[in-house]
Amino acid sequence: MTSPPESSSVSSSEANGKEEINSSPQLISPVNLNSSQEAVKPLYLQEVKSSNSWLLLTAVGVMGIGLLLHLPWIGLTGAIVSLILSLRVIFPSIQNWFLRYLTPEERETLIGFSVFTMSLAGVFYYLGIYQIIRNWLNQFKYDEFGSWAEWVGALGQIMIAILAVYVAWAQYVISKDLTLQQNRITQQQTIDTYFQGVSDLVLNGEGMLEDWPQERSIAEGRTAAILSSVDGIGKAKILRFLSQSRLLTPLMRDSRLGRPMLDGIGGYAEDRAYGVRVINLGVMLAGANLSNQDLRWTDLSEANLVRANLSGCDLVKANLSRTIFYDANLQGADLKSTRLFYGSLETASPRSRNHPPDYATGAYTGVVVEKL
Repeated sequence: MTSPPESSSVSSSEANGKEEINSSPQLISPVNLNSSQEAVKPLYLQEVKSSNSWLLLTAVGVMGIGLLLHLPWIGLTGAIVSLILSLRVIFPSIQNWFLRYLTPEERETLIGFSVFTMSLAGVFYYLGIYQIIRNWLNQFKYDEFGSWAEWVGALGQIMIAILAVYVAWAQYVISKDLTLQQNRITQQQTIDTYFQGVSDLVLNGEGMLEDWPQERSIAEGRTAAILSSVDGIGKAKILRFLSQSRLLTPLMRDSRLGRPMLDGIGGYAEDRAYGVRVINLGVMLAGANLSNQDLRWTDLSEANLVRANLSGCDLVKANLSRTIFYDANLQGADLKSTRLFYGSLETASPRSRNHPPDYATGAYTGVVVEKL
């Protein structure tokens, strides 16, 4: 039986499609191509790394063979090759170390010092310094070396003694510095305790100023004791604290209980003529050393500063009315805008023992300055 014409046409088209597929070019993977090329790469074309351990050991082995067989040219060749290969391995690490741990300035300094050393050696060579040293060594009498050794030994003992003295002095300086630092810490702790004690003494539970006569006496006693036991820096701290706390300012009191009166603007009223201070400095600062200290805006009125050292002291805006400066040192002190009296310049006069001050006219409110 014969097949229908349609089936023959379908089979012929399928055959043509297979022939087209078979005739299309096949794609080759580049990875496989590279791997095949590397696989067939000849041995003499493969890359040889200088850091290869077998290569380094081979070069050293060639050098060893030359030494064993007494063949200088083989041994020298192996040594040179080993040196070059080892330098190629070591040099990148050294370069990385220099770049990592040395700044550009340090690298320039190192290179400059190396060049300086080599150039100095060259200058000595061309000036004949080495020849002079060689001639001196040739003429040196080695039988006198014993006396030289004795001199060197004596010099060494002297240097050891000097070194021991230096070490002892360094230890003394260090211990002195530590002692001074410890004294500063102790003094600051003492001052902080004083601040807290005075605050607890003159303030009530509500934070209002409440100073009875006995409390004022105790506060003055504490102040006199601590001012005599601290240095100039500590004295300045205490004076600034007392002044800013208005404990040195004469305050207005009521006529019955003597309590300080408020001024209506958030503070205590000041009364220069009849007010009472919480702490009266009096003669606490007589002979005190306050040189080069910061006493700006402090109230030192009516203080006795006989033979006090205030050289280089900053007294800007300080109140020095009725203060006694007898035989005191005010050299280099900054007295800018300092109050020296009250009232006008025409009617103001220095403090007097026999007359009370008049703060309206300024009579007997001025500072007393004698024998500066």
